[in-house]
Amino acid sequence: MAILEILKLPDPRLKAVAEDVERFDSRLHDFIADLEQTRQAGPAAVGIAAPQVGVSRRIVIIDCSTTRKPAPNHGHLVLVNPEITDWEGFELGREGCLSVPDYTGNVIRAERIKLHAHDPQGELQAYEMAGFEARALQHEVDHLDGILFIDRLVSRRTDLFQRKVYQKRR
Repeated sequence: MAILEILKLPDPRLKAVAEDVERFDSRLHDFIADLEQTRQAGPAAVGIAAPQVGVSRRIVIIDCSTTRKPAPNHGHLVLVNPEITDWEGFELGREGCLSVPDYTGNVIRAERIKLHAHDPQGELQAYEMAGFEARALQHEVDHLDGILFIDRLVSRRTDLFQRKVYQKRR
C-alpha cells in the first residue's frame, strides 16, 4: 500500500469528468487500498475520490462512522460508479476539501439522497443517506464530475473562508 499525492487546486485534472470502472479485479482492489491509506493519512478526511489522486475513475470512499454528526450512517463505504438517483430538501453547510486545503465554504446540498453504486467486487448496491453522510457523498461524487465545492458557493465573497491553522502551545 502507498500514500498517494493529493492534487491541489488549480491542477486541471481536478476539473475532468472521471470514467466508469469496468474491471473489478485485483488492480482495482490494490488502488482502493492505496486510496484508503491516503484518506486516512489526510487531516480528518471523511472522504476521498480517485480524481483527487490523479486517477480518472469513478471511485469514492467515505467514512462518517467517527464524525461528531448525530445522523445515522453506513460507516465505511467504497463506492464504484456511484450515481445519485433521487434527492430531497436543501441545507446549507460548511465544507472543506483535501484538494482545497486552505479554505472552507458554505455549500447548499440535498438533505436526503438515494443512490446506487457497485461495491469493490462489482455487486450493485442501493443506499439512502441523510444529513452529513449525504453531504459527504455529494461532495465526493462532485469530484467525479470535475466539480469542487468552491464551484458551488453562492458567493465567494460571503461563503468562502480561510481555514484557520491552530498551533500547539509549547
